[in-house]
Amino acid sequence: MLRPESKARARALQLLYAWELRDRPPIADLADRLVPLCRGRGKELQAAEALARAVADEVTRLDDEIEQAAAHWRLPRMGVVERNILRLGMHELISSDTPAPVIISEALRLAHWFAGGKAPAFINGVLDALARRHGRL
Repeated sequence: MLRPESKARARALQLLYAWELRDRPPIADLADRLVPLCRGRGKELQAAEALARAVADEVTRLDDEIEQAAAHWRLPRMGVVERNILRLGMHELISSDTPAPVIISEALRLAHWFAGGKAPAFINGVLDALARRHGRL
């Protein structure tokens, strides 16, 4: 059984994916469309919406940090899923007291579920570099 935080991260990733593909509409509008899939607006969806909104609000700063840590990779070259997993992880690294190894582990779980076969190693490398840069590892 997944922890509520893991479910919220997965839903936040789904919201950010739709947000980016639909030219960045308000997160609340996308969350409203997700309600039927989540059987209502439970705590999981509320947490996911809050997390996705926080990432969307600081996307420029997050993207700058990610590009600096992702040697030889520009954000447009990354897949939409990978890019948003990195944004979620980076946001949590700088704004939560969750231990960095937990954040990275959760990001890797998302990569295994939603991204390609090479994504977990890439995401691990970038988030590790970001965590070290911010003194979290």
